[in-house]
Amino acid sequence: MSKYLLNKFLYTVDRDPDLVERYRGDAAGTVSWWEQEMANQLLNCPVAEKSTWLEFTDEERRALREHDHVALFGLGAHPFLTLTLFIAMFERDHGPLEYQKAYGRALQQHSLPYPDIAT
Repeated sequence: MSKYLLNKFLYTVDRDPDLVERYRGDAAGTVSWWEQEMANQLLNCPVAEKSTWLEFTDEERRALREHDHVALFGLGAHPFLTLTLFIAMFERDHGPLEYQKAYGRALQQHSLPYPDIAT
């Protein structure tokens, strides 16, 4: 399990409007593509600079494919990254602040100590 890789996915997708829409419309395809093409790229470096060993676990893939922010939080994904990405994808389907409140309610099952989000 790599909290770093989960957070890298959330961070890079959230910063590209085309990827946000791609992830919203085809989560499974986007996760598979991103893992193959982007996971091992070093951010802010030439494309030739790559690592070769990073990949999601089956549980991480499932949570990303299902847009399961509660499971992602439990796996150590940073809640700010999931919230900002999921707002970009789903807020348009809800009234003002409805999505954010539902997001918070879904996380109420967690109590202190919260899952470790350090990478």
